[in-house]
Amino acid sequence: MTHLTMDQLVALRDAVSEPGSAESQAHVAACAACAAELDRLHQRVARLRALPTLRPPRDRFAEVGARVRQDRRQRHIRRAGIGALALAASLLLLVIGRDVMAPPAANASGQLTAVMAESATLEQALRQIRESGQVTDAYTTRAATTLEDRIAELDRELESAQLRAASGTDAGLLPLWRERVGLMDALVDVHLTRASNVGL
Repeated sequence: MTHLTMDQLVALRDAVSEPGSAESQAHVAACAACAAELDRLHQRVARLRALPTLRPPRDRFAEVGARVRQDRRQRHIRRAGIGALALAASLLLLVIGRDVMAPPAANASGQLTAVMAESATLEQALRQIRESGQVTDAYTTRAATTLEDRIAELDRELESAQLRAASGTDAGLLPLWRERVGLMDALVDVHLTRASNVGL
C-alpha cells in the first residue's frame, strides 16, 4: 500500500476540494500511518499559529543613522591622518634628496644665514598655529610628535656641530640646518592640512 504524499495531506488538511481528494480521504480513513501523519500536521499548524507575532521596532533609524555617521567620520579622520603622514614623509624625502643632490656651495656662509632665517620664520608660523588653539586628532598628533622628536634630535646634533665649528673644524652645519627647515616645513604643513580638513 502506498501512502499519501505531504502535498496530498496538506490538501486534505486545508479542505481543498480537488480531483482525487475523495480518494485521499478514503485512504486516510483506511491507513493508520497516513491518519497519524495528518494528525501531526494539524498539531504542527496549531503550534505555529500559537506563536506570538514578532514585529521589528520602528524607532531604530536614529541609532542606525548615528552609527553610519560615526563610521563615515572615522573613515574620514583615518584618511586625513594617512594623508598627513604621507605628506610629511614625502617632504622629508624631498629635503633629504635636495641635500644629497645639492651642488657644492660657493657661498656657504650666505646660504647658512638664509636657511637659519627660514627656520626662524617657520618657528614663528608654528608658534602662531599652536597659539590658535586648534583641535587635532590622534593621527595629526602622532605625525606632529614624530616630526617634533626628529627636530629635537636634530637640534642636539646642531649644538654639537656648532661647538665643532667654533673650534675651527668643518662641522657641516648647512645640511643640518636644511634638514631642520624641511622638518619644520613638514610640521607646519601637517597642522595646516588638519586645519583645512576640519574646516570641511
